[in-house]
Parts: sequence; C-alpha cells; structure tokens
Amino acid sequence: MLALTATPCDRQPDHAAWNDFLNRLDNVQGTVNIALVGKYVELQDAYKSISESLMHSATYCGRRLKLTYVHSEKIDDSNADKLLGGMDGVIIAPGFGKRGIEGKFAALKWCREHDMPTLGICLGMQCMVIEYARDVLGLTDANSTEMNPETSNNVIDLMAGQKQVTDLGGTMRLGAYDCRLKAGSRAAEAYGRELIRERHRHRYEFNNDFRERFEQAGMDCVGVNPDTGLVEVVEVPSLTWFVGTQYHPEYQSTVLNPNPLFMAFMKAAIKHSSDNK
Repeated sequence: MLALTATPCDRQPDHAAWNDFLNRLDNVQGTVNIALVGKYVELQDAYKSISESLMHSATYCGRRLKLTYVHSEKIDDSNADKLLGGMDGVIIAPGFGKRGIEGKFAALKWCREHDMPTLGICLGMQCMVIEYARDVLGLTDANSTEMNPETSNNVIDLMAGQKQVTDLGGTMRLGAYDCRLKAGSRAAEAYGRELIRERHRHRYEFNNDFRERFEQAGMDCVGVNPDTGLVEVVEVPSLTWFVGTQYHPEYQSTVLNPNPLFMAFMKAAIKHSSDNK
C-alpha cells in the first residue's frame, strides 16, 4: 500500500480577499431587488449559480440582494406590472423546452417597454430575440425551431452541425468559446475589453439570416464568435441596460471575482433604483 506523508507548510493562508468580501457583506447599505423569471422556481437550486453570482455582485456594489423568483408560467401581460413593477432589475433565466416560454416573452416585453435593466441568459437571450422579433419587427409568428419547428420566422434555429444529431445530451455546444465584443457596447464596457471567453451549454442559436433586420430595428448583435460568426451577445442600445448572452456568465463567476457582466447589470439595477426613488 502506498504510504502518504504530510508535507510541512511554513506559510499561513492568505485570507485577505476573503476577509474583504466578508467585511463588505457585513457593511452593505440598502437593498437591491432583483426578479428572476424562470420555470424551475420550485427547485431554486436549478438557478443556484445565478443567485450566487447576483449575491456576490450585489455585495461588491454595497447592497444586500433581495431575489424574487417569478414563475414564468404565472406571468403574462395582465400581471407583469404587478410582479415586476417594484424591481430594480430582471433576469430572464436559461432552460429548455417550451413550457413557460410565453411568460418569459411577457416579462421581456414589460421590461423593454419600461426600460428595466434586464439580463437574458442562454434561452433567456433567445426569448429576448423572439419577443423583439414579434413586437418590434412585426414578425408575429417568430419563434425558435425548438418550440415550433414549422415557424416561418425561425429567428432562433438549430445549429447547422446539430441538424443530423439524434443523440442529445453531451452533443450540445459545450465549453468555453471566444467572443469578440463591439467597441462601445454595454458588454464591452462591462468587461473592459473586446475579446472574451465564456462557457456555453446549448444547441440552438441566433439565426444570422435575420441579423440585418434586427440591427435596423434597434437590436444590435454586439458579441460574435470570431471563428464561426455565431451571435453570442445582443443588446438594445437605446435602453439603459438590456443585454442577452447566449453563453452562461454565471459559470465563471466566483465569490472573489464576480463576472463583469453581473457587476454591470447590478450597477444598472442600483442606478435604476436610485433614479426611481
């Protein structure tokens, strides 16, 4: 049997960064109210990486996070104002499948029309694109082919390399990919650079056949994979902060280094709060 021996360590662990975070957490001033719209709200661990990323970024912004989960099957045009009106920012959550999708569209429409700081992640970004296509471009049947394979306006479509795949699961686009951000965009301002690398977990993508129409109508494709041309980030520059990412920024967000996009979203939410007091 292999014998294990302990190696003496003559150094003390450096807790400075961790103690700094705890000190900030103990001395937050005020609260920031964020709504997370998704269909798995009964299983909140499904969004654990997002809720932790929000808590970390709120702490570094000097606020205590109050996170409200909004079931996407229970929000529509008639109650969106009641459910979202008191918020400082809204997250449209990732996921799969069409259950609860119309509620995400209703939430996004309300957020867009009320200039609410909004971050759409993965399917949340795709819903952002679909809602914009329906309500701004006038493509009333716009959809993802995941939800409606027969849609005539497939603004979100299966990746070309996925159309012959029958074994799902690990065949998705997984792992980290480069993304080049448009100079001056909200996303580029958040990261402080134009070339980033973020992690993915999805199969469907923005359909570049519609890109020119979206950009003419005010939704810019500000993040693109430099190798494939696939759109990774969209935003509406006429709004205060309305950004969608095909990737998952929460996957590389940590307690000591919150993802820059969460930090930018949180700062926009706090400003929205102060502007509306």
